[in-house]
Amino acid sequence: MELCSIASGSSGNCIMAGSGDCHLIIDAGVSGRRIEQGLQSLGHKASEMKGVLVTHEHIDHIAGLGVMARRYGLPIYATEKTKQAILHTKSVGKIEEALFQTIVPDQKFWIGELEVEPIRICHDAADPVAYIIRSQGKAAGVVTDLGTYDDAIVQKLQGIHLLLLEANHDVNMLQTGSYPYYLKQRILGDRGHLSNERCGRLLGKILHDSLKAVVLGHLSKENNYEELAYETVRLEITMGDCPYTGSDFPLYIAKRDSVSKLIAV
Repeated sequence: MELCSIASGSSGNCIMAGSGDCHLIIDAGVSGRRIEQGLQSLGHKASEMKGVLVTHEHIDHIAGLGVMARRYGLPIYATEKTKQAILHTKSVGKIEEALFQTIVPDQKFWIGELEVEPIRICHDAADPVAYIIRSQGKAAGVVTDLGTYDDAIVQKLQGIHLLLLEANHDVNMLQTGSYPYYLKQRILGDRGHLSNERCGRLLGKILHDSLKAVVLGHLSKENNYEELAYETVRLEITMGDCPYTGSDFPLYIAKRDSVSKLIAV
């Protein structure tokens, strides 16, 4: 199982994940050209992708979806409400409705050799989900745009081997920054985004010996920076009541404007 971030951040998100000859795109929130170039740098072709998993309809997750759909005819997997929201988003252009494959949160399905589990999450979108992808006894998760988490999400992430998890903002930077009050409240709320601190606390609940790597993703350009996210998450784990420290496992940062390290387990 391998995973790589082509772009991750508040300005656009696109992840590739898969195993063997079966790879998927998770979100297409940057230009089709960037997606194509990112895949090529990883030794893959866009035309060979088995589909696009969409987490939700916000533009930083679907900006390039129309181009990819029209150019390659890739199947698009999304919940019914997310599909309808995408079809009514004029900026992505026309997408043939026949390309959509409707999924249901918390109901697993298969794409080739990959078992895909969409997880219901809390975010201010029509019907948002995160994804866990499994193959040959390995599991990779992509969990971003997570306003909060509960025991159900913690349970879903138990036993995962590779995880890209949101560390969107530093609370102090957000509170003292230039964003208007309503936007700060949205980001901080249960339907907003996961802070560095809460990311670390969630990791503390799911760490185990077989978790081989964690990638911090969806960092805010205005309210976070890589070193701060990295050190805050490590400190939260070390100071928490889990049996691990922040240096017990590989921790990476997904790049905003470039392809990140390809990680395989």
